[in-house]
Amino acid sequence: MAILISGETGGDPAAGPSQNIIEVRDLVKKYGAVTAVDGISFSVREGEIFGLLGPNGAGKTTTLEIIETLKPPTSGSVTVDGFDIRREAHAIKQRIGIQLQAAGFYPYLTLVELLELFGVMYGVAVAPLEILRRFDLEEKAGAQFNHMSGGQKQRFSLATTLINRPRVIFLDEPTTGLDPQARINLWSVIREIRVQGVTVVLTTHYMDEAEQLCDRLAIMDHGHIITEGTPGRLIEELLQRGFRREAEVRPASLEDVFLDLTGRHLREE
Repeated sequence: MAILISGETGGDPAAGPSQNIIEVRDLVKKYGAVTAVDGISFSVREGEIFGLLGPNGAGKTTTLEIIETLKPPTSGSVTVDGFDIRREAHAIKQRIGIQLQAAGFYPYLTLVELLELFGVMYGVAVAPLEILRRFDLEEKAGAQFNHMSGGQKQRFSLATTLINRPRVIFLDEPTTGLDPQARINLWSVIREIRVQGVTVVLTTHYMDEAEQLCDRLAIMDHGHIITEGTPGRLIEELLQRGFRREAEVRPASLEDVFLDLTGRHLREE
């Protein structure tokens, strides 16, 4: 599957991340007496897949909503592609794509009708069949959104994040509820989007997913960032602190058994 983004002007991904496209400094968000985000700072490099992880209530969703200009901060600063979220929210909205969950789509519109609607909302010309072809959804052009499989819905949701040719896309738990084949397929799609020069920021509760996809990640808890780095470095630091698993790790998992027996190719309903 080739995910080609017409008009994309991102840098050469082979050259590696070069500069910070998101800067978060001393960010605070309070709801009355409750501090949801407590003075965090981090950056996201252009052209990388960055994970923001944490248990429920850690503050990661609030942090992303502030970066996406959906909520105002109490204090601190955030810039996206050089634009300030307080003064230049409109410019930021033109440069980002946000993955919608199923509830964000009109369920009885066809995929073509939904893409045309998004085009009108963004004020851009769209070629629905071309977009669907890039995500292996062309045969579903006339299908209604609520009649598709979970994997098809997630691929379509990803497709809509690219309609306005964004510099950054935000994915909220993109593979939740998917079977192993659909999950692996979506990982491949996300990697290909990054290859086209788009920066990806994602949240996930699957640690193997973060390890597989993320170039770097930050882990939040109780409104604070408690660690940040590459998955490999964070694992190595844990081992250096003396951590050892209680049981020997098997060289294969039940998921490996499942995929070996049923194949890795994508199944569609």
